[in-house]
Amino acid sequence: MKRVKCTVEYDGTGYSGFQIQPNGKTVQEELEKALRTMHKGEHVRIIASGRTDAGVHAKGQVFHFDTSLAVPENRWVRALETLLPSDIYVKQAEYVEESFHAQFDVKEKEYRYYVRPVRSRDVFRRRTVYHHPRNLDMEKMQEAVKQFVGTHDFTAFCSAKTTLKGNKIRTVSRAELNVIGEELEFIVRGNGFLYNMVRIMMGTLLEIGEGKKEIDTIPRALAEHNRRLAGFTTPGHGLFLWEVSY
Repeated sequence: MKRVKCTVEYDGTGYSGFQIQPNGKTVQEELEKALRTMHKGEHVRIIASGRTDAGVHAKGQVFHFDTSLAVPENRWVRALETLLPSDIYVKQAEYVEESFHAQFDVKEKEYRYYVRPVRSRDVFRRRTVYHHPRNLDMEKMQEAVKQFVGTHDFTAFCSAKTTLKGNKIRTVSRAELNVIGEELEFIVRGNGFLYNMVRIMMGTLLEIGEGKKEIDTIPRALAEHNRRLAGFTTPGHGLFLWEVSY
């Protein structure tokens, strides 16, 4: 048996998230279906770096699986491309040591969230950018975003629906907000993320930009572990899992 590490990108619009679930089409289901075809009906389980929710996209999701096939390393991408739907693309595949684990070996992840804060819509970006036509104070938002950097208890930026029982302390190494044309790009990188964490961070920044919250909302929410102090949860379709580092 050999272990294969893959990097996959996908448009999450038509999926109920990455992870297989009882109801709804998922990205993992499509990947395992393609691998089952390659393995002549044998079920091949994949292990991903983590899950993404319904409608969320990925540029650099990583997963691994074990195989008995003697496929040259450079043939995996082409073989999977012929079996996967057009909104899922495995862009890299390589053989790795059997000790590699796509989930447990993660050092950092980077997410990016895109917002269109102008009145006009872009019909070609409607599935990948959150349209939020509001007047925003970018200077306040760019000052506020810096406060996410560091090691904090992010309880206030985690959905109440989380099933996590352990501590919610995470380290954010990068957090910035950029203006790209008529869109905003929120980049956040860290050693781990809680359920809906990036989307709540984005919602908080937008409320600060609108003047509904003050800049000190973020340190207060972090210190008091109070979800009510943080902002709303932005929709999933503006979010991308951008990169996973090992």
